[in-house]
Amino acid sequence: MLKGEGGPVGQRLAIALAFGSSAAVMVLELVSLRLVAPYIGLTLETNTAVIGVALAAIATGAALGGKFADVMPPERSLGPLMLFSGALVMVILPVVRWSGEAFRGGANELIFLVLAITLFAPAALLAAVTPMVTKLRLASLAKTGTVVGRLSAYATVGGIVGTVLTGFVFVATVPISTIILTLGAVLVVVGAALTFLLRGVQAAVKPVALAVIGATLTLVAPRPCEVETAYHCARVVADPNRDGGRTLYLDQARHSYVDLNDPTHLEFEYIKSFAAAINGNWPKGQRLDALHVGGGGLTMPRYLTATRPGTKNQVYEIDPAVVDIDKRELGVKTGPDLAVTVQDGRLGVRSEATDSSDLVIMDAFSGLSVPWHLTTRELVSDVRRVLRPDGLYLINVIDHGQAAFAKAEIRTVQAVFPYVAVIARKDELSGRTGGNFVVLASDQPIKVPGISALLEPKMALQDQLAGFVGDAPILTDDYAPVDQLLTPYSD
Repeated sequence: MLKGEGGPVGQRLAIALAFGSSAAVMVLELVSLRLVAPYIGLTLETNTAVIGVALAAIATGAALGGKFADVMPPERSLGPLMLFSGALVMVILPVVRWSGEAFRGGANELIFLVLAITLFAPAALLAAVTPMVTKLRLASLAKTGTVVGRLSAYATVGGIVGTVLTGFVFVATVPISTIILTLGAVLVVVGAALTFLLRGVQAAVKPVALAVIGATLTLVAPRPCEVETAYHCARVVADPNRDGGRTLYLDQARHSYVDLNDPTHLEFEYIKSFAAAINGNWPKGQRLDALHVGGGGLTMPRYLTATRPGTKNQVYEIDPAVVDIDKRELGVKTGPDLAVTVQDGRLGVRSEATDSSDLVIMDAFSGLSVPWHLTTRELVSDVRRVLRPDGLYLINVIDHGQAAFAKAEIRTVQAVFPYVAVIARKDELSGRTGGNFVVLASDQPIKVPGISALLEPKMALQDQLAGFVGDAPILTDDYAPVDQLLTPYSD
């Protein structure tokens, strides 16, 4: 048994266990958000649900840990508790990834249920550590408040440290699989050491074996991406039907398509609508000053450079790893005609001079939705400031079902610009289906005939939008429930 002043566990060890177990729970919570994103997306609802599962696990673990500490000597259960939690952490990644691959494209609820179960179990075990350690430190009732308060405080600090390190360091520097394996290994080692010292070597054999199995499964589990960035699970897939064709996937969505041999080739419908809007608004070959919020595969900057020589493209892309992929696998070269700045798009727009751009293209996504702070009236007003009087603002909006978010974004743009139109499939504009809505906005009348003549046959340009938008809300920095309004692909 470990002896310490004031109880059977020393103060430093008790603090370290409370601190470390709480930090581990927060690392698990944040990593779980990234782990599930490639399969079910990363929305406010996903974040809320994962946080809810983690909090439920913490509450359950704290309650049961305190109860069992009064029934069973904590020194007998503390080591195995840490050991089993580490072993279960090792199992999370292979279980979630195999489930995700099995249900890819549907059954999002089942994928999340798998994650919830695999996250809940180790998080609850780790949350039980602090009450057990507290019981071991209580030598007398005279200092109960001091002991409980001190260990609770250090546990909270551990949670803060785990959150900060994961968000600012771990996710940005190493793959998710490495974080999970390392965390599980640390917990197993600590648990094995405690179990050996308190109970002997035999009690540590089974959990260690489970951890080894989990680690082995993790190494052979399917990988949904080539690169785990700070924001996305990214991969580039070659088009078997077109030499030079490449598709950039961010999480589960096809984000960009480029042809390495022909920058004028446009694959996606909404990109073709972008091109029709641009070419119908300006004479062929006229150079432009273009501002792009969201980089992806940089399809439009390539196209503008090829079709409008001398065009200056300024791109704001928040994910540096995506820019690296563009350069390494998609042949992107920055220069006088293409400047790529790694920065949040809203900050990028704010930094641009007044009346400095002919064209602003908003094509930024977090998962399946536009980041809410890039949808609001305040952002649109800043875009209008940056645009020249005859400039054009283009927005890619994806929505389905009732298209409540698309309607809200259109009405928000209408609150700032006097002239607004939408390009979409005819059945999308009628409200029967969903998909990509390309919103056009300008201080000058939209050139409807010229743009319409360049659209694909199944696409339509509509500038009479009162019936479509209805009483949709205007999105502001104070009220922008994007995730709640959005209807995902699967619905």
